[in-house]
Amino acid sequence: MSDLDSAHARPAGVSDDAVAATGKLSEMLERIERARGALYEFHQLMGGADAMLDDVVDLLRKDGRPEWAERIETEILGRNVLEGRWSFQVVEEFDDTYYGPLRDTERALREDLVGGRRHVFEAEMKQARRTHGHPAHTATP
Repeated sequence: MSDLDSAHARPAGVSDDAVAATGKLSEMLERIERARGALYEFHQLMGGADAMLDDVVDLLRKDGRPEWAERIETEILGRNVLEGRWSFQVVEEFDDTYYGPLRDTERALREDLVGGRRHVFEAEMKQARRTHGHPAHTATP
């Protein structure tokens, strides 16, 4: 695989299984990155929605419905999304208990098995699938 740049070339002596394992764990991390993004989106949507309740409470008071304003203000506004937690705490707990250790483990596995190189599996797949000599299929930029 001589066309691969050194950042993506398989180190000497690394097995197919090691490349596959690091590639699969990296792919798994990419999925978790997407899940983390959805969690941050949830956090921002919850915060924005909760802030909208200020307007609801004000409008109900202006409309002479203090009992509804009070109910929403005490029952819903500022309510925990999970027991004892606002959404920012859910995000922090996810980062600390799952995402951080996974990211660290993925990096450590790559360091140990493929010299820290990223996307070795994908780079080799690119080599196998590209049309050599075609201008839109070059190995590197």
